[in-house]
Amino acid sequence: MSTLATKPENELEAEPVSGKLVWFNGSVMPLESAVVSAADHAHLYGDGLFEGIRFYNRKIFRFDEHLKRLYHGITYLGFDMHIEYAELRAIILDTCAKANLPDGYIRLNVTRGTGLGLDPKNIDPQPNVMVMVSTLNLYPAEKYEIGLACNVSPIRVIPPDSLDPRVKCIGRYASNILAKQIANRQGAGDGLMLNHQGYVAEGTGNNVFFVQNGIIRTPHPSSGILEGVTRNAVIEEPRKAGYTVEEALLTVFDVYAADEAFFTGTATEVIPFVSLDGTKIGTGKPGPITKEMTSLFRKATETGVEF
Repeated sequence: MSTLATKPENELEAEPVSGKLVWFNGSVMPLESAVVSAADHAHLYGDGLFEGIRFYNRKIFRFDEHLKRLYHGITYLGFDMHIEYAELRAIILDTCAKANLPDGYIRLNVTRGTGLGLDPKNIDPQPNVMVMVSTLNLYPAEKYEIGLACNVSPIRVIPPDSLDPRVKCIGRYASNILAKQIANRQGAGDGLMLNHQGYVAEGTGNNVFFVQNGIIRTPHPSSGILEGVTRNAVIEEPRKAGYTVEEALLTVFDVYAADEAFFTGTATEVIPFVSLDGTKIGTGKPGPITKEMTSLFRKATETGVEF
């Protein structure tokens, strides 16, 4: 992302702003006014990173876990990042305060720079940085009550010898979008994606958990998953409550053998997953442990970094 058409920065600073906002390369503007350069390297090639971050009651949930993952990705992709961790953290907090929304969603983008041509040595290497403060509801409210019916996606997750799955690279999500489109055409709430060895990996934008005989299991990181921040919370909180939570190599057989299943994600939060390709998981309804995981997650979101 690059040049913006908006008010002069001094005019913005003189007039308080609130609502859905974007901070972009030093300027703050209403979301609907934000524009980017056609030559941004993420726009041209998907060459950028992002984080989606939730805040609840003016507290940013697991803020530093998201920021650390972003900076790990910056190192991995070799961006020449000009904003230090502490400075970006302060920018995000300030933008959230200006937006003045009690609950919402932060979209944080960092792209390699600006210029036409695949080779990074031929572009302006100063990253374009965006902080969007908005709202997001991924699924209708009733789906959290009745659960999602899903399909096994024919699209496999990208293998780690192509791109490490722990990196939230913008371009990586083209395959996830394809998987989501197929799920939509089949009338499914989401697609369950496998890796190239046939092990369960994740949903199109979610991590997945299964419950069998009171034990909660989720695909091991070596399955090719994004290690979600919400996933980590939903591993830690049940363990504190006395549940056994295992990371394991799982197949579709394990899905059908489960008593319950649910997805997690920053945008998703916790949502039941009740059938796969028309076959019920357990009773075909959200189970008691899934409901308890939702409660534990909700309790965890009461903590966070205030703005």
